[in-house]
This record gives sequence, structure tokens and C-alpha cells, in this order.
Amino acid sequence: MPFATQTATLAPSRSFHETIAGQALLAVVGSAVVGLCAHIAVPLPFTPVPLSMVTLGVLLVGLSLGPIAGFSAMVLYLIEGASGLPVFSPHGPGGLLQLFGTNGGYLFSYPLAAAAAGAIVRLAGKSAFAKSSATLRFASAAVAGTVASVFFFALGATWLAHVLHLTASATLTMGVIPFLPGEVVKIAAAAGLYSAGRTLTRA
Repeated sequence: MPFATQTATLAPSRSFHETIAGQALLAVVGSAVVGLCAHIAVPLPFTPVPLSMVTLGVLLVGLSLGPIAGFSAMVLYLIEGASGLPVFSPHGPGGLLQLFGTNGGYLFSYPLAAAAAGAIVRLAGKSAFAKSSATLRFASAAVAGTVASVFFFALGATWLAHVLHLTASATLTMGVIPFLPGEVVKIAAAAGLYSAGRTLTRA
């Protein structure tokens, strides 16, 4: 057997999702998922930040796609929204006005949050225990989601306070505290869906 043929035979074949085309397709799908989640939103009378499912979408994208594809999907999402596509929450002006408006910090946190969630869960997944235990997969995904959520609130609340010139107390009231219970539920939901999906793919 010629050396070149033997090398090609021994080289591991990459699955489609590991190719550039596959990563690009995953980024497009991920941005679409977050865009759909962003439209499940309820405005609140005391803050410009709506209560929405968008962070659940970001967590799912980061956990499922990993740090690189997750980050890319969220950057694509921001580009889509900035260009005027209806992917941002409908409770806003849309386009660049929404991207750089009061909620801009939350939007800009999405690529970092997705990358953090994907990186942490991938690192934890290298453990033999995590690979064999659905409970540990759920726990690692929950930790990853919690860390990712820190980006949501840190960047989002800081930006909100800067734009509206809020005090620390007002910032917590308008941009953090009302959303914490819902975020806990979304972290648990994202971790559960991720863990269930990984279990099914291993079955």
C-alpha cells in the first residue's frame, strides 16, 4: 500500500460538525434559536429590560455548540440584529439603536457568556466520571450556566447604569434582582436539556 494511501486510511475522519462548513451551519442555527427565544418576552413597568427567554437560548447554544461555535453564533446574532433583522426582543427599537441602547450590555454579553458556558462544560466533560454520569453532566452544565449568567448581569447592569446614570441600588432593582429567580430556572432548564441530550446521543 502506498504511504500516502496508508496515511489517509489511518487519519481519523472528521464529522461534519467539526468542519468549517459544519461550524458555520451550527452558528447560523444557534443565532436563529436565540432570535426565537428573544421574542418570548414580557415588558416590565419599572425597567427597560424585558423578562425574556433569550438567556436560556444563549446558555443552550453555548453548552451545545462549545466555546468557539457558541461565541461565533452569538456574534452572528448581534450582526443580524444590528443590520435590522428582527432577532432582538420586540420590546425595543431594533437595529443599532437597540444594540447600543439601554440593554446593549446584555446583548454584548452573549458571545462571552456562550463561550464561557461551552468552555467550562467541555473542560468538565473530559473527566471520566462526568462522561459516565448524567448527574455530573447536569452539575457541570449548571455550574457553566451560572458562570455564564455572571456575564449577563455584570455587563448588562453596568451598561444600564452608565446609560441611565443609575445609583447602585437602582441598578440592582432595575437590572439584576428581578431577574435572578427566572435565571435560576433557566440555568436548571438549560443544564437539564443539555444533560438529556448528551445522554441520548450516548445511548
